[in-house]
Amino acid sequence: MFEFELQATDGRARAGTFHTPHGTVRTPVFMPVGTQATVKAVSPRDLHDLGASVVLANTYHLYLRPGDERIARLGGLHAFMAWDGPILTDSGGFQVFSLAARRKVDDDGVTFRSHIDGSEHRFTPEKAIAIQENLGADIIVCFDECAPPDDYAYNTAALARTHAWAERCRAAKSRPDQALFGIVQGGVFPDLREQSARFLTSLGFDGYAIGGLSVGETKAEMHAVLELLDPLLPPDRPRYLMGVGTPQDLVEGVARGVDMFDCVLPTRMARNGSALTGRPAPDEPGRPGRLNLRNARFADDPGPLVEGCTCYTCTHFSRAYLHHLVKANEILGHHLLTLHNLHLMLTVAREMREAILEGRFVEVWRRYTGSSSSSPWGD
Repeated sequence: MFEFELQATDGRARAGTFHTPHGTVRTPVFMPVGTQATVKAVSPRDLHDLGASVVLANTYHLYLRPGDERIARLGGLHAFMAWDGPILTDSGGFQVFSLAARRKVDDDGVTFRSHIDGSEHRFTPEKAIAIQENLGADIIVCFDECAPPDDYAYNTAALARTHAWAERCRAAKSRPDQALFGIVQGGVFPDLREQSARFLTSLGFDGYAIGGLSVGETKAEMHAVLELLDPLLPPDRPRYLMGVGTPQDLVEGVARGVDMFDCVLPTRMARNGSALTGRPAPDEPGRPGRLNLRNARFADDPGPLVEGCTCYTCTHFSRAYLHHLVKANEILGHHLLTLHNLHLMLTVAREMREAILEGRFVEVWRRYTGSSSSSPWGD
């Protein structure tokens, strides 16, 4: 039911297919984030038109509102949000641990207070799995502890809990129609990352997520972790880099063996009036290029948002019009910029897949990173 087929490699870059009960996911893939059972500012019809194949929803948020049991009574997450494709739910671990003063961790689980009303709740590995089984996503993930990336003592303790919780999640899982991914943790520390990868792969999960990155470490540190994990993770299972998603992050991640990505950045940027260009920032090569449509220089600009882009927004509307919508705080501006940003991310993933199948991944990598190097692998 959850077979992963590795179709081609180009260096470390991989192209594959992952079969789920609600359809096949072709990798590399970018998953739009629908935190509260909706990808903000767009409909499921828009997502289909954009070519999205899988979306992500959030266990923590849906547990608090409207409640996982209510969603189960209403037919599960697919019926509830009218999305007929694959869905991945994260465990809520990152959200719980980002609550800082609102939570207390022990070896059994986490007690926390809701960011909505201050009410007290408790997540254990078993509870996280039960919630995700109620939601009914195709892909669910283990409950884990995300630690600050550069604190060795904290990461050592958190890793012990993450591994114990992974065993408990695996034992608690009861639905055969859901794939369960383990989460590799360990901060920026090679010995902890290797320990985590070896332990989790010994348990035999359906796929492996890479957590605890893009949380304050440098890009070089992130890339080093991915390069370390590539040969340690099973080649016949999908690899999912959690919460990482600019065009540059996608191509750099795929160059290091990653298959799946998600990030709120494209939709959040759109709501803040910005559009991704697909090119790296001219003054910061490691950061994504963006256009701030609030800028007065766009007020009389009749050109498309991004020259050559084939999305609905770029083929129908001018920068001047989008500037007007953003300045007037019109909802249509959020919608049109979200369409563009998601189109770009999905296009990057599709172009990488095509390039890997044809043995020319380096061309796509150069285009989105701006690098003139002959290889992303340092050959």
